[in-house]
Amino acid sequence: MSTIPFSILPEQAGHAADIEKLIQEVFGPGMTARAAYALREGVEHTRKLSFIASADERLIGTVRLTRILWGGEPALMLGPLAVLPQENNKGIGSALMHHAIDAASQAAQRGGDPLIMLVGDLDYYAPFGFKPVPPNQISLPRPVDPKRVLACELMEGSLASYRGKAASFNR
Repeated sequence: MSTIPFSILPEQAGHAADIEKLIQEVFGPGMTARAAYALREGVEHTRKLSFIASADERLIGTVRLTRILWGGEPALMLGPLAVLPQENNKGIGSALMHHAIDAASQAAQRGGDPLIMLVGDLDYYAPFGFKPVPPNQISLPRPVDPKRVLACELMEGSLASYRGKAASFNR
């Protein structure tokens, strides 16, 4: 694994255009058809829990957390996590994940949301504390492979209390 020096920084409003460009490059136009996108559409992500990776003053990665409702209870949804394709396998995605989860965990200790949900590959996300959501415990706005619906408890035992439909969190 080749490494490059990079920094993880809090996302700022001025990063928005570069982040959108990066997300389009990584996921392409099909991203808008996904269940996770439907939950984030038209909802502002939680900037204090969102981060970028920067190398040589250029944006090379991003991770965002967005508040959602799951069965009427607030939770966080992670995504998108995106790293420039030419910078994959250099630890950037992992560093972004650790920063986002650490920040969300600290917020949970102060009364913030106790759980992060995402749609993704268990093999990648399990080392960060994600586990499959039990069958029929969540209903998403678009079809998704239930094995890809994962959760990370920021407060031990919190997953058991989440049941029902996931929806956008409208402020």
